Parts: sequence; C-alpha cells; structure tokens
Amino acid sequence: MADIKENTRVFSILCLLILPLGLLAQDFDSVEITTHHVKDNIYYLEGSGGNIGLIIGKDGVLIVDNQFAPLTNKIEAAITDLTKLPVTFVVNSHFHYDHTDGNENFGRAGAYIVSHDNARRRMESTQVLAGGYTQNRYEEAGLPKITFFDAMRFYFNDEPIELIYSGPGHTDGDAQVYFLESNVIHTGDMFVRYVLPFVDQNNGGSLDGMIEATDSLASVINDETVIIPGHGQLSSRGDLLDYRDMLVTIRGNLSRAKVQGLSPSEMLETEPADGFAPADASTNAWLLRAYDEYR
Repeated sequence: MADIKENTRVFSILCLLILPLGLLAQDFDSVEITTHHVKDNIYYLEGSGGNIGLIIGKDGVLIVDNQFAPLTNKIEAAITDLTKLPVTFVVNSHFHYDHTDGNENFGRAGAYIVSHDNARRRMESTQVLAGGYTQNRYEEAGLPKITFFDAMRFYFNDEPIELIYSGPGHTDGDAQVYFLESNVIHTGDMFVRYVLPFVDQNNGGSLDGMIEATDSLASVINDETVIIPGHGQLSSRGDLLDYRDMLVTIRGNLSRAKVQGLSPSEMLETEPADGFAPADASTNAWLLRAYDEYR
C-alpha cells in the first residue's frame, strides 16, 4: 500500500512537470542530488527530473541525461565526488526538458552530446508536448553533435555500450542505453515507475508504440539485467513485464470501449485504468489522449 501511495504521489508530481507552472514553481535551490551505486563503475543520480545514468573510468565520464539546467553545478559536484575526470559524453534518452535541460551547460563545457536523430530534430525547434507544455528550441551548444538511427555502440571505460532505438513509443526519438558487460540498461522514459507513463502523442509517441518498445526491450535483456528507469527505483525484467502487462490491459479496455462506440466521457465512466491508477483528473487526461489514438 505504501508503494502505491508513493507511486501515485510521484505520478502527480510528474503530471505537474508537463505544465509551464510546474517548471516555474520548482525550488531548485532545495534539490539534493543523490548518488546510487548500481554495479561495477556504473551509478545513477537522483535529483529533479529523470534519473541520470553514469559510467566512470580511465576514459572519463559518460552520462545519460542531465535533468534541469539550474542543477548542473550540483550534478557536476556529485560526479566530482566519484572522479575528477570530465564528462566526455552526454547521451540524451529523448528530448524532454526534464532530461535534457542541462545540455547547453554540458555542451559549453566540452562534452559531446549524443541522441537519436529524431530527438535532435525536436530540439532544433520549439515543441508543444502532449499536455500543453511548450519546450523552446535549444541553442547550438545544447544540440546533439552525434546522432544515430537504429543503433550505435560505444567502447568506453572498458565497457561496450549499446544505444538502442526500439521505435516510437514515449516519443519518436527515444534511446535506451545498454551497458552490455555489466548488464545494466537505462531505459529513459520508455519505462518508468510512477504508474502511468507520459506518452507524448504530439511528438510521435503512442500507447501501441510503448507496448511494442517494452516487448522489444524485454527480448534484449535477461532476468539478471539491472534496469535504471527514466524515473523511479532500480528495477528488473520482471518489473518491466508487469509494466508492459498494465499497458496491455488498459489498451484492451480502451479498445473495447471504442468497439462499443462509447464517447470519451462514457469511456471514462468505465474506469479503464482501475487497479493501476487513481480515477482522478490526471488519469482521465492520460486516458483521453490514449483513447484519441483510436479515433
């Protein structure tokens, strides 16, 4: 019960973050960056925004995502506690600002920013996210200098690191970062631990795509893989499969409502997410966006 309440609280916070007021209201001075050891020379950092994956070693530092720009100094301080070597590469799991707002800071400091090509294209111009938040285009320093389409591999700090594109799901430019030797994967927001994931239909995302992507990820990893989700605690393949099953169940409920010819308001009365998310305004907004995919 405590886990459900916590997940609901985090989901409500994340829903606020897709609105302009949510960004403006944040007190970044009070945010603390917490470092968690994952395995070998891999860590993740928690603060405000998406989880930051991190690998350190003789080649320097590679990070996955970078949260909000006002937190860059705190993030750098947390990294310095682990190693004095600089951040060489920043991999963007996708373009959303709670994962990439620090791009310009790290880019100006000399890091090479890497992303899926579609993510860079989104950052090149102003985007309106599903839910209404407008994300402004990034300056040149914050744009990825290296992009990929289907896959890319790094050999960095004695670790082969695979960047995987599992297709459009959360957005049309998501990258999952698989530390192959250590068997650790950072999924970005294709997999999160705050109940219903944010699906950005305005930018190529879809519920069907999320399900297909999680199927693909589950086939790539194994039962020993440690998952760093886009938000939330370390997870397992079993957690990923439970998440995928939740999405499949909700999709089935929405599909039945569509076949029955239910209006959006009638669909909400059937509570398609019952047992997974509270029947509140945030859940209803999510369901309406997903239902609109089947119009």
